[in-house]
Order: sequence, then structure tokens, then C-alpha cells
Amino acid sequence: MSHSVIVVVLLALAGFLIGGAFTTWKNGSRVLAAILGVCAVLAVAGAVLWWR
Repeated sequence: MSHSVIVVVLLALAGFLIGGAFTTWKNGSRVLAAILGVCAVLAVAGAVLWWR
């Protein structure tokens, strides 16, 4: 796998996680939304670090 593919996959995963966090926040599950938000931030951080 090339480096750019991994970056795109990590960013797509982050977007998916952000959408899940938003949805769970609206449904009232604050703890799960926070966990998903943290995972999204980690995915974005991984993409940025992998890109360098």
C-alpha cells in the first residue's frame, strides 16, 4: 500500500467516526460520542503523522 492510500483511508475513517460521534451525541449517549470523538482525533493525527 502506498503512503497516500493509508492517509486517505485514515481520513475517511476519521470522517466516519465524526459522523458517528455526532449521531450518538444527538441521541443522548454522551460517553460513546466522546469516545468516538477521541478516536476520530487519533485517526486524523495518524493521517497527519503518516503523511510527513
